[in-house]
Amino acid sequence: MTITIIGLGLIGGSLALSLRQHGLADRLIGVENHAPYARRALELGLVDEIETDLGTAVAPASLIIVAVPMDAMLAVLPQVLDLVTDQQTVIDVGSTKGNLLAAVADHSRRSRFVAVHPMAGTEYSGPDAAVRGLFEGKTLVVCDAEASNPAAVAMVEALFQALPMRVLHLGAADHDLHTAYVSHISHLTSFALALTVLEKEQRGEQRIFDLAGGGFASTVRLAKSAPATWVPIFRQNRENVLDVLDEHLHQLQKLRELLVQEDYAALTTELEHANAIRKIIP
Repeated sequence: MTITIIGLGLIGGSLALSLRQHGLADRLIGVENHAPYARRALELGLVDEIETDLGTAVAPASLIIVAVPMDAMLAVLPQVLDLVTDQQTVIDVGSTKGNLLAAVADHSRRSRFVAVHPMAGTEYSGPDAAVRGLFEGKTLVVCDAEASNPAAVAMVEALFQALPMRVLHLGAADHDLHTAYVSHISHLTSFALALTVLEKEQRGEQRIFDLAGGGFASTVRLAKSAPATWVPIFRQNRENVLDVLDEHLHQLQKLRELLVQEDYAALTTELEHANAIRKIIP
């Protein structure tokens, strides 16, 4: 089928690669307002063509994937729904859902929209960040599926299962809460750690480079992520992010107090308790 992808960064570009790899698209149309990204997407063969007019890009597609930053998503998704027919399906791939679903709740084509979040990514952005096989073995969250056309939901799930991905159904509120716990706080913490080290090691970039081991590199990796992607996510999921951030700060303060008090037995107990994460994430 013909698939249109609006936004050809990491997720949009990686989806293009995966869809082509698994023979799920006969024709891939890209929409990308950033001219260097548009040229690069064509050079990399992510899409077959670039369209600058949204109506022209949407008209021939059976599936339209909206893969733009979350603030832009609030404007672009309603525009796409204005253009589609009852034979077309629209999905987003955004990291927050509450505001987005509220924005289209009363749209006449709401049933043609399936809200999904592929739980995959890297710290890089742009078409050059596209990764073949990025979604293999990962989870696709489908949000508020009862508000979407059942046939559209079935088609979208079958498409992502072919990548292959696991499918999980959540309500939008639960999705936003749990992604704050397992994704958004990780990015915010990584940004904070990078700022901490840059502040303490002023004018010592080479020292950081020389001494940074695998533990630091893996922990701070997410701080390389684009602010243009993450500030809108933090803004739209602000209450949940603040809630989990408060708990994170509480846990850091608790560990700090144990160090101040030199209570290493209690510190050992806390760290052993943290080791329980092994049972969840091997």
